[in-house]
This record gives sequence, C-alpha cells and structure tokens, in this order.
Amino acid sequence: MSRSARIRIAGPGSLGLSAREFATLRQLDTPQKIQVFLNRIPINHELEGETILSVREVLRQRRAHCIEGAFLAACALWVHGEPPLLVHLDCDLSDYPHVIAVFRRKGCWGAISKTNGTPLRYRDPVYRTLRELAMSYFHEYFNKKYRKTLRSYSRTFDLRKVDPALWITREDACEEIHDHLVKARHYALISSAQERLLAQRDSFERKASKLVQYPKPVIRKDRDGGRAGKRVRPRGPSRGG
Repeated sequence: MSRSARIRIAGPGSLGLSAREFATLRQLDTPQKIQVFLNRIPINHELEGETILSVREVLRQRRAHCIEGAFLAACALWVHGEPPLLVHLDCDLSDYPHVIAVFRRKGCWGAISKTNGTPLRYRDPVYRTLRELAMSYFHEYFNKKYRKTLRSYSRTFDLRKVDPALWITREDACEEIHDHLVKARHYALISSAQERLLAQRDSFERKASKLVQYPKPVIRKDRDGGRAGKRVRPRGPSRGG
C-alpha cells in the first residue's frame, strides 16, 4: 500500500504539485465548486488520440473527459481532508464506461462528474447507498442506438492506495489507475431478465439528448490530406465524456 494512504489532508509536497497548481485545488473547497470548475473546462474530444490525463495535465491543458475530471475532483477533495474515491460505472459492450468521484454528506452519497451532455452530471448527496447513486444514472445512460446500457457499478476505489505520481503528476497516460478501476469488484444493477424488458429512448428524448456543452470541432484538411490547422464551426452535437 502506498505511503499516501496514511495522509488524511494532502499538501503540495505529498502530491508533487507546484504551489500554483495546489492553490487552484485549494480554492475548490466544496463539491459544488469542484463541479463548476470542471464544467468550465472544455471536454477532451481526444482529437489526437486516446488520453488518460493526470491532474497536472488537466490543469495544464485545460481539457478533460470523465476519468480525467474524476482525478481532478478526487484530488481536490483530498486537499480538503476528504477521501479521494472513484466509482466505475460499467456498461454493455456497445457503449463506453463512465467514472465519477464520490463524496458523502450526512451519511448520503453524491457525485462529481465530468461529461459533455446533460444526463451524466453532478449528483447531490441525497443517495443512501452507492447503488442508489449509480441507479440515478440508469435511464439516461444509452448508446448510439438509444438503448439503455448501464449494467454495473464498482465498489469505491480509494486513490490514496496508489502512488500519487500515477494519477496526479504523471505526464503520460494513467493506464494503471484505469486498470485498477476496471478490475475492481462490480455489482450488477439489473438482471438479464430485466435487461430484456428495457425500452429504447423515445423520439423526444433522442432529440433532447443531442445537446452538448462543448461540440466537437471539425478540422479542415488540406489538399494533401493533412490537417490545415484551422477549426471550423462544428457540424453538430455528439455525445462526449
């Protein structure tokens, strides 16, 4: 187990962050402030390929998708004396998993979530169990064919168990933490019999689901097939995060 597991309130030295980086996190002293900060960071569309950015890289590049935002949220919670806990929401193979940072208030769970659409966002701390919290994402969790795909949630993963260099200051992809989350024990949300009863999203819901906060930019290509280096107006919203 990492030595960081014994640290209740993380300081700049134990995290490996610069004074400026730490000061940014220090300002985020409530889950609501953390969520507002994440909402203001553009979604990471991974235009140059897949990434799993560390906290430092999110602060430097000013972009994030779900697991990257969860890293930052968990780190900010730790700076303020709360455990840096993540939960992995797993789904049908036709869709993409999601990662949230979770916290507790008065015995109930809430979640901080980085996403580009409207459904998989912040959750107030009103859920008595992690299962209740995970189920709050169920109806709006769907694939490109508008089928509901959320299937399970993990037990909480405490990031104090691993070296902060693996997720806070790492310069390349934080693959190890991703693998820890995938391998964590998961709990089913529905049975196979219930899965067969699921309805697709209706036409009105499909239309509403196309709204995103940060549309994916379109990159013009030059005559040789390379990127011309100029972004043009996005074609339209797509699901992100």
